[in-house]
Amino acid sequence: MDYTRADSLRVVELLKLRQPSDETSDVLFIARQFLGVPYVGATLEKPGEERLVVNLRQLDCTTFVETVCALVMTRRSGSVSFADYCGHLRNLRYRDGHCAVLSRLHYFSWWTADKVRRGFMTPVSFPESLLEKHRFVVSYMSDHPDSYPFLKNRPERTDSIRLMEHETPADGVMLPQRHTGLSASRLKGIADGDVIGVVTSKAGLDYAHVGFAVWGKDGRIHLLHASSQFHKVLETPETLQAYLTRRSSFLGICAWRLK
Repeated sequence: MDYTRADSLRVVELLKLRQPSDETSDVLFIARQFLGVPYVGATLEKPGEERLVVNLRQLDCTTFVETVCALVMTRRSGSVSFADYCGHLRNLRYRDGHCAVLSRLHYFSWWTADKVRRGFMTPVSFPESLLEKHRFVVSYMSDHPDSYPFLKNRPERTDSIRLMEHETPADGVMLPQRHTGLSASRLKGIADGDVIGVVTSKAGLDYAHVGFAVWGKDGRIHLLHASSQFHKVLETPETLQAYLTRRSSFLGICAWRLK
């Protein structure tokens, strides 16, 4: 494992926090404890053999979601143990909880499929009339192995990743960007704290960004996420639809709920 004493103490502190009675979502309650934490990418890329990295001081969009979900799962189990938290984090980050570089769920479609299969999460259902079909083709990693330290000059690993990419189901559905600004009465099913994946048109990628849904006082969905643009975890003042509209490659969203 790779962690600092400060990380382990912070985990226990967060596990022991008492949630205010007016905070209806335990996911948002924990996620908001990270507001202002710096955005830092590639914190999982360590030299040597793959090991579980616990880092609450530096987060990217995916490690933020993993960290929050692992904390919530541990709290829901009634535990305040750092070891139990690490077990949940391992189960979230790796296929079947097996800590190895090729078992890490590098694509978010891999991550969510594993969570749904293992009963940790369930897909959020939107009205069928609002959905669009989409092909989630993944090939970016095998197309750009030099961009990944654990693949660079390792053709056998790249071949393994390529095989997993080819086995990934492509056909799916998404809520297109133009519908993400609808009211709660129209977007039946999605709730505060649901995990949102932003679907991208970038070749070889499935999702470009992830975060948590927040219903704003304006009656529209907003995003709580680790932002590379603002270099920290924040709750966007603009609506999710406005956020998506400013990026031409952002096509829409899918969503999941932690069980």
